[in-house]
Amino acid sequence: MKSPARTAGGVFWGQGTCLAIAYFWYFACIGAFQPYFSLYLQSLDFSASRIALLMSLGQLMRLLAPLFWGWLADHLGHRVRIIGGASAAAFASFLLLFWVRDFAGLFVSLIVLHFFWSASLPLIDALTLGHLATHPERYGRIRLWGSIGFIAAVMAVGSSLDVWPVQAVLWISGGLLLAALLSVAGLREIELATSHVKVCMVQVLRQRKVVVLLATGFFMIAAHGALYVFYSIHLAAHGYSKTVIGFLWTLGVVAEILVFLVMPRLAARMPLRRILLICLALAAVRFAVIGWGADILVLLLFAQLLHGASFGAHHAATVAALNRWFAPAQQARAQALYGSVAYGAGGLSGALLAGALWDAAGAGVTFSAAALLALMGWLLVWRGIAPEIPPETDGWAVR
Repeated sequence: MKSPARTAGGVFWGQGTCLAIAYFWYFACIGAFQPYFSLYLQSLDFSASRIALLMSLGQLMRLLAPLFWGWLADHLGHRVRIIGGASAAAFASFLLLFWVRDFAGLFVSLIVLHFFWSASLPLIDALTLGHLATHPERYGRIRLWGSIGFIAAVMAVGSSLDVWPVQAVLWISGGLLLAALLSVAGLREIELATSHVKVCMVQVLRQRKVVVLLATGFFMIAAHGALYVFYSIHLAAHGYSKTVIGFLWTLGVVAEILVFLVMPRLAARMPLRRILLICLALAAVRFAVIGWGADILVLLLFAQLLHGASFGAHHAATVAALNRWFAPAQQARAQALYGSVAYGAGGLSGALLAGALWDAAGAGVTFSAAALLALMGWLLVWRGIAPEIPPETDGWAVR
């Protein structure tokens, strides 16, 4: 077995490039699909509640499937093979979207697609952290290539849809999903010790800080539900072109990239509690501004810059904490558990809540509810994590 230092040093960088490429194409596909597929569904004359339900199926599968994929990966020790097989199945199931137009057909097709697609990200995160070994601070520098892929796709698709029919989102997303599948060929497995995993996993999960961190992830991602489902529709209703919509999505991801770059220094200086409180407070401000200030472009620009806190800093801090608190052989399950609780349960709850409020109460109330969810997470951290614990004492920070 290669030593952690050797794996994280010069030997790693070739694999680091392959991981960066995998992140790039994975999030490029997300950038083409997530902001614009709701517009495609709107073109099929579905109601807001049906659009929300179909868009929330990804979160539903991220609630259920990652736990299975994480268990399978840690049990078999073949993360790369599982990523490749699941990606191939996701591409095959995506092809069904070219033929189905009715609600029931789309419902079944999207469930199958997201069941397989939800396997990739937690396992790629675990694989990356495993290769990095004692240098997890490099995670953000590799993960940011996913953000760059998202930017490239969201801008290109936004501009294209001002010229092409909205159905083009299927062709572009399908092509990017194929590229994501091909990028898996460059990934390499890492050997992990598996002794005492069951006992240690239970012990870690019983810790209060772990419970609070996972619950905070639930509220933060639930708050993003309205954004992921209705942001593009909200902006289009206020007269913004698809190019401008794509630019606003891009601006948020640029802020996310900047946060990934500075996060190691922030983590070394600030305790986890303070970072989480700042992220949740700024998230509440962001969603209130989007809900009530959409007619003022400068306010939307400000709100999108806050994505660096509401997603970037929160995600980087959570991943770093999980990497410190769980053993190497538990990382696939740890990241899958976070994905299930936050992006699965939280994302599903937030999307369904947004769908229920959108037609009945309007955009302002819907995004205000999102802000309230972020404030609930803020209160949880305020009451649930002891104040002023230094990063080195808390054991969460990347060093």
